[in-house]
Amino acid sequence: MAKLVMAAIFFFSFLAGGSGMNVKAAGAEEFATWLWNPWMLVDNEAGTLAFLESKNVNKVYLQIDRDIPQSVYRSFIEKASAKGMKVYALDGAPNWVAPNGYLSLDQLVNWIKTFQSGSGPLQRFSGIHLDVEPYLYSGWSSNQAATVKTYQALLLKAKSSAASLTIPLEADLPFWFDEISYKNTYGKGILAEWVIANTSGVTIMAYRDSAPMIIELVKNEVGYAGKYNKKLVIGVETGQTNEGNMISFFEEGEAYLNQELEKVKSFYAGTPGYSGIAVHHVGSWLTMKP
Repeated sequence: MAKLVMAAIFFFSFLAGGSGMNVKAAGAEEFATWLWNPWMLVDNEAGTLAFLESKNVNKVYLQIDRDIPQSVYRSFIEKASAKGMKVYALDGAPNWVAPNGYLSLDQLVNWIKTFQSGSGPLQRFSGIHLDVEPYLYSGWSSNQAATVKTYQALLLKAKSSAASLTIPLEADLPFWFDEISYKNTYGKGILAEWVIANTSGVTIMAYRDSAPMIIELVKNEVGYAGKYNKKLVIGVETGQTNEGNMISFFEEGEAYLNQELEKVKSFYAGTPGYSGIAVHHVGSWLTMKP
């Protein structure tokens, strides 16, 4: 029943529409989004694709759910590829930095390996996108230094695994990791810089609802990305939140979202390291007020 309700909401929301933002600019600028609920592909693949295409999305972070047949993912990726979209395998959780958390990473990598080997060239994932958020794990407050080190070890393991699959590794990063330092067997420095240096790209969770605030939040990370010749995408929030009115564009609506994103794009256009924008996430975006 819940799936039917969700599908109905999705269908009518899509019919209600709203103009897409033209972000397929010259060059390789990315316009990405997180698709956390892959059951949308089971319930309404065509509608999901149409929504993404209407917004000019060219990159999708797609959650892996092992209860969904791999054929569903193959079908979506093939159709998305035909529309110029790259699809990255999305997974991760705070407990991935627990003592045996790396086993969850291993399960993901094994699933992707099997998936890729059984898929045609246009049906394969273009990369891995991790959303671990180690600061939500209990160890962050009790022993931050140890948790940071475990997080670094996890990312290096993921980097090696992605390399073995010949696909890039990306990660979500909070804007405040440029305030977290580390000193351990991996050297010493700023965590944000380390993550950017050791992945192919990052998406900064710059969850604020005005261009000036977003521009300010990501300036250090854009600099790091330029330094290491890595890709940095700026992520914004559209979902309802109880963390304050300045976090999400939920209250203001899509027209204001597009207006502010254009300002961010204009400010960072041509800046080394800056690679594009990401909207969090499909579920809240498609029901967003105009």
